[in-house]
Amino acid sequence: MPQPEKQILDSGAIGRAVARISYEILEQNKGCEGLCLVGILTRGAHLARRIAAKLCDIEGAQVPVGILDITPFRDDRPAPGGKDRSQIPFGITGRKVVLVDDVLYTGRSIRAAIDALMQRGRPAGIQLAVLVDRGHRELPIRPDYVGKNLPTSREEAVRVLMKEEDGEDKVVIIHKETGPAGPARTL
Repeated sequence: MPQPEKQILDSGAIGRAVARISYEILEQNKGCEGLCLVGILTRGAHLARRIAAKLCDIEGAQVPVGILDITPFRDDRPAPGGKDRSQIPFGITGRKVVLVDDVLYTGRSIRAAIDALMQRGRPAGIQLAVLVDRGHRELPIRPDYVGKNLPTSREEAVRVLMKEEDGEDKVVIIHKETGPAGPARTL
């Protein structure tokens, strides 16, 4: 019998997590001077825009936001032919870059993102913000800012839905063998 998805975060909880991450970023960096956000396609980019909007609400300053396509840098999936969809309309050299993603799992996406960033310049530092940290790391990668720590089994998948992409905001866990069709973030 198929197991239903289990909702972990609703829209309000995601909003609170974004606010908490934003305040932590400001506290850690003593404001937003020299700061930029780079979101990993697709849902990481939406999260980066939300964090930037919250930072602007709090500090009254615009923080530049870029979008990073890590597909050509993955080591665990073959990269299909196609163009790089990254959009980083500012230099990252000398800036504090906050890399943003929806789910942190093995760490391979973040390793690929760091490789992609380093080809674009030499930042003063790279920090990591994730909405969900589900554990099971294969690489020594640790987030600086976490919306929700979510212990999971390898038989589960975490799916982040965002209004901009999916029409609603929520985070659910599904069992991989019996979960509904659709994009489940397991990495």
